[in-house]
Amino acid sequence: MANSRHIALWLPVLLGLMACDRAPPAAAQYPATRPALAVRALAGYLRDDDLAGFARASVPPALHARLETAWREGRSRWPLSEWPLGARLPQTLQALATPDAPARLQASFDRQFAGADRELKAAAATLGVFGVNYVQREGDYSPAQRGHYAQIVQALSRWAMGAPLGDRDRARATIAQLTTAARATRLNTPDAFAAAGMQGALRQLGLFFASSKAVLRRYGLDLDGSLAALQATLLQQTGDRAHVRLRYTLAGRQIDTVIALERHDGRWYPSDGLRRAEAAARQPAAPR
Repeated sequence: MANSRHIALWLPVLLGLMACDRAPPAAAQYPATRPALAVRALAGYLRDDDLAGFARASVPPALHARLETAWREGRSRWPLSEWPLGARLPQTLQALATPDAPARLQASFDRQFAGADRELKAAAATLGVFGVNYVQREGDYSPAQRGHYAQIVQALSRWAMGAPLGDRDRARATIAQLTTAARATRLNTPDAFAAAGMQGALRQLGLFFASSKAVLRRYGLDLDGSLAALQATLLQQTGDRAHVRLRYTLAGRQIDTVIALERHDGRWYPSDGLRRAEAAARQPAAPR
């Protein structure tokens, strides 16, 4: 039986891998000319598995072009870097796409996780506490982001404590689905991300994103349901600044937060997202 320390180390990776049917197009219903509609549009792109559309809608065109350049030059992997374990996605896809990945990952699961329900539940609880402490004290997050992310971590920790993560049959189906999806992205070499460009890579990642959501549904977490039921309500607007209340249910828990937005050339964008995207576009090249 795997010890709890090893499970605590591997559980984030497992959850990331478990991170498909396409929902009807949703984003086009919500033009970003109003603050609350801009938020719902972003959720719609994620529900549609349209990561390229999400990136276009997240920042003004000029900043988007700079981010594309930074991506091709290897200076940025925005917006992947904004998502849990997103910065590790290139390495994860490479590992999943190798010919021996299904057998290797199944053997690793059998050794570390199979039947270890009690240890996995304890690890999920521990990681929930650790995750909340991290987002409240570390990282480059605004106060609103810290509060929002803490709620998300708590909801996912509670879900993981009750999910059948140690089920071997589910694991076999998950590994088969994700290794197939990883190969289909054609982003399984060190240079593939830069060669595809930001928009190209995000389009290719759409299938993997959809497969990840389908895997999570297999374990009882319906992200598309959360996105479809999301509510965004305008609280305040003063000129080109606005605050929108965002409410949705994640893993049976109500998430309630307020998002600041700002208007550029008639369209609204989340302020925290703009700040982090601007920082990503300015990222210097890594020393050789």
